[in-house]
Amino acid sequence: MKLKVVIHKAEEGGYWAEVPSIPGCATQGESFEELLTNLYEAVEGCLSVEVCGVSNL
Repeated sequence: MKLKVVIHKAEEGGYWAEVPSIPGCATQGESFEELLTNLYEAVEGCLSVEVCGVSNL
C-alpha cells in the first residue's frame, strides 16, 4: 500500500509528518530516521483501530 506523507521541519527542531488520507494520523521525530520509524508505527496504529458496534455478517 502506498500513502502520501507530508513531512515538515519542526520549528523547535526535528520533523513532523502527517498522512492526509488518514485523518488524525500524524507523528514527529528528532531525526529523519526516528520520524520514519514513528511514521510506520503511526500508520499501523491508525489503520488497526478496532471499530466498536460492528458485527460480522
